[in-house]
Amino acid sequence: MPDPRIQKLAETLVGYCTAVKTGEKLALVAEISGLPLAREVYKRAVLVGAHVVMSLQDEDCTDFLLRHGSDAQLEFISPNAHFRSEESDASIFIRSTHNTRRGSTLDPAREAVFGRAHQSLNATRAARTAADAHRWTLTQFPTEAYAQEADMSLDEFENFVYRATFADQPDPVKCWTDMRDHQQKYVDWLKGHERVQVRGPHIDLTLSIAGRTFVNSDGRRNMPSGEIFTGPVEDSVTGWVRFTYPAITAGRQVEGVELKFEAGKVVAASARKNQEFLLSRLDTDPGARFLGEFAIGTNYGIDRFTGNILFDEKIGGTIHMAVGNGYIETGSVNKSAVHWDMICDMRQDSEIHVDGELFYKDGQFVV
Repeated sequence: MPDPRIQKLAETLVGYCTAVKTGEKLALVAEISGLPLAREVYKRAVLVGAHVVMSLQDEDCTDFLLRHGSDAQLEFISPNAHFRSEESDASIFIRSTHNTRRGSTLDPAREAVFGRAHQSLNATRAARTAADAHRWTLTQFPTEAYAQEADMSLDEFENFVYRATFADQPDPVKCWTDMRDHQQKYVDWLKGHERVQVRGPHIDLTLSIAGRTFVNSDGRRNMPSGEIFTGPVEDSVTGWVRFTYPAITAGRQVEGVELKFEAGKVVAASARKNQEFLLSRLDTDPGARFLGEFAIGTNYGIDRFTGNILFDEKIGGTIHMAVGNGYIETGSVNKSAVHWDMICDMRQDSEIHVDGELFYKDGQFVV
């Protein structure tokens, strides 16, 4: 019998996150190691009456393509990818892995070819999402690899995941709607404001949110969630930030990242570990050196760093910023094949002022 927490998570993904309806087309994308959750999602979507197109991905095959495929093969877009971005009413992505370091020796230039090839489809899906023509959500299924990354046993990590997603609660959806209501008051307060100043031991940064929208991330797109985010005015970011935790992407861990901004652009970047990779990602395309996202983590149930960005960027008492592509619904116009989240701890001697008024102090909202 499946773990009842897996069944509850599947119900949340289908009924709450994507709210799939009879006759709708659902794209279900999962890695093979996430099959236990994918099966439960598939069953629930079928019972709702949806038309499910399921795509199973194998990380060994993807790794082989990225290492040995020609440029033409890296640039090829599969029919399933077209369906997800252009035709489906909703998409559910289930990530899982048995090796979090698999991509650590890949050539960044080849990854960039692959990323740029998919950029237009990603933009199409983002535009459809912003126009309420497409709904999507992303989650992760606990594996030994994720548990090892977090310095936990598999049982401990499973408990962590199902606690963070409220799958261990009698009514997960109510938990998420309660979080939505709590976060909305800060989203409402920020409307119409312009200048944000962030100060602390690891940051001295100023940016503009004039004309931009903060999004209440309440578990419908990221599962788990717990953040409010926007896209800063592209040429407004000035100052520096030293990110507290390693910045992880494409199987690489970049430690001690420090960025300096002038007129919105990263003009200096350094890292203690994997600096060359950091610089190569920032040079992917012109948009990769600008911020596409500024966010405040609000999930105080996620209280430790796990090396897993889906969870770590939500840590209550932190902020995160993403270099690269922005979200249309925030008003961002920054375009890039990169979207790389990096986290800064704000729980000690740190403040956020908005138009001169104290908004956030030492990891807590004060308005």
